Amino acid sequence: MARNHSRRRRKRSRFKGTAGLLLLAAIICAITVVRYGNPLHEKPDWQGSVRPVFIQGKLTGYEAQNAGKNMLIPLKLVQSQIDSTVRYEDDSQTIILATKQYLLHMSVAKAQGELNGQAYTLSATPQVINGEVYIPIQAVREVYGVSVHEDPVTGAVILMRAGEKVKLGTIEKKDGQQDAKIALREEASTLSFILTDMPQQTKVRIWSKQGDWYFVQLDNGYAGYVKADNVLASGELAVPSVKDNLSISEKHWKGRPVNLAWEAVYNRKPDPSKFDPMPGVNAVSPTWFSVVDYEGTVESKADPAYVRWAHRKGMEVWGLLSNSFNPEITTEALSTFERRKSIVDQMISFAQEYDLDGINIDFENVHTKDGPNVTQFLRELKPMARAHDLILSVDVTPKSQSEMWSAFLDRKSLGNITDYLMVMAYDEHWAASPEAGSVASLPWVETSMKQILQEDEVPPQKVVLGIPLYTRVWSETPEKGKTKVTSKSLGMESAAAIIEKFKLKPRFRASEGQNYVEYTEDGVAKKIWLEDRVSLMARVELAKSLKLGGIGVWNRNFAAASAWETLKKINN
Repeated sequence: MARNHSRRRRKRSRFKGTAGLLLLAAIICAITVVRYGNPLHEKPDWQGSVRPVFIQGKLTGYEAQNAGKNMLIPLKLVQSQIDSTVRYEDDSQTIILATKQYLLHMSVAKAQGELNGQAYTLSATPQVINGEVYIPIQAVREVYGVSVHEDPVTGAVILMRAGEKVKLGTIEKKDGQQDAKIALREEASTLSFILTDMPQQTKVRIWSKQGDWYFVQLDNGYAGYVKADNVLASGELAVPSVKDNLSISEKHWKGRPVNLAWEAVYNRKPDPSKFDPMPGVNAVSPTWFSVVDYEGTVESKADPAYVRWAHRKGMEVWGLLSNSFNPEITTEALSTFERRKSIVDQMISFAQEYDLDGINIDFENVHTKDGPNVTQFLRELKPMARAHDLILSVDVTPKSQSEMWSAFLDRKSLGNITDYLMVMAYDEHWAASPEAGSVASLPWVETSMKQILQEDEVPPQKVVLGIPLYTRVWSETPEKGKTKVTSKSLGMESAAAIIEKFKLKPRFRASEGQNYVEYTEDGVAKKIWLEDRVSLMARVELAKSLKLGGIGVWNRNFAAASAWETLKKINN
């Protein structure tokens, strides 16, 4: 019994000794790690990928295919990191890249694309690989000005976007040991794993700083943290921004207020020889063009004599294109790139044939679901308009809950794409309104404009205030204990004739910011909120106070001869 007890004591003693040694070793190891850093290495999680793509030192999760000029990158990468508006139409396998400067479209498995209407040979053909669309890096460089570095050993692809800058540095050991290596760590801590050991003079991109650590990347794609005092700054790598090369017309209008009059053209051609003088007007927009069928056929009522007259008077002509206000035609005509392209090509051709200076788009009564296609159409039209020195404007309504007249409009995007957003600030009370009221009261107009400027962030110099030259005479008739409301549109001179006929005295209503009359005819109560010098001057002053790009009036036919003298003050 005594001998067994003694043996147990010796075993416990040896166990305690071993445990103590292990504990001591662990303590020494911990002290060493804290003092000198974690010596353990770990491979980057992207190793094993063939061509991983990095942006700003971060792994994107996407891989490129092929190398050099044959490189293809995922379409989803371009959409998520470069331009979210890049479009792919699955039925035709068409890819569309559109900026203000370029319209490039290409098709899967085809080596030929088209750039701004001209044939464009691709260095590699777009492909669908494992269900994902890949496009040539050459096309992305052409349109977006990206820079690409690819490492021949690791396959890493470092992509920089136009306008991006990164500081460059060189790895240097503080104590000057030439053979010393510096650890590139996974996190900004000496306790973190080492991704690689960097020799002296290793070149790095310095993406950011965290405390006294730099987040850097090597040419081979390795990205991690290194102590800032081990990096010597050695310059900067800057990718040139894509130049926004303004056309001659865009330069001409920069800083110059628009004073436009729409010309409503119905069955007969207007005769300019019978027009009143329009002092101050510098652009006219006749309603000449309409999309008339599902294929995107554009019907024209253009008149070269009208263009010659306008040019002699020093006015530009911005031909108006409508969607015939037909929602079904709009759905079909804008549904594919080929149909949209047909409309674009026809309008460019008409512009050249009739010597137009611009194109004004007026698409109304549109299904909300077709709003993105309206925006895409403008996006594809803009670079072609610029290439042919044409100003591009688009008509929009004030913001409202109306599905067909307002909700489909992406005003923020349209303001970015086009030269001018023409806000049709009228029809506050429309023809079939259930109650009588102003066509465009001043407070309503001001609120409408500020909503677009503030909520949609459209630069004020790109916004044109649309002003009505018409009003409505409202009739209120008692009917079965209720009041039946009807209206009739009339121009400024017709309203003035009613005032004279009934010997009315207009009174100013501050709540609407305009003059008002009411009278009785054949037992029916009549009301008119007047468009006259008072209301026009108030709109001009509003446009100037908001620093807008100008005014546009609907339409010339409704104007009194005196209206133009008031409206021309937008130029003062």
